[in-house]
Amino acid sequence: MSKYSLLGKFTVQEGKRDTLTDILLKAAESMMNLDECQIYLVNISEVELNTVYVYEVWRDEEAHQASLTLEATQTLIKRAKPIITGMERICTLKTVGGKGV
Repeated sequence: MSKYSLLGKFTVQEGKRDTLTDILLKAAESMMNLDECQIYLVNISEVELNTVYVYEVWRDEEAHQASLTLEATQTLIKRAKPIITGMERICTLKTVGGKGV
């Protein structure tokens, strides 16, 4: 079993972290019925007040790419774009097993 995983970092305008967090939690909710998405975790740091991290595990990279074309995803991206000041894919990983997948 190998899965496609990634850890992303979003930096937002001052004071907009909660707004982006809410948008990303809606994205996580939209993934609930998408079997190809196995984990979608939205994380914040106590010291990086304008940063949100997302950890995702997908069946494969193609499933992740396909999710970006979904209407719900596109709508959320349009809402988030104006407040995002930076995006970084910290890493992509090949998940080989463990609890949660």
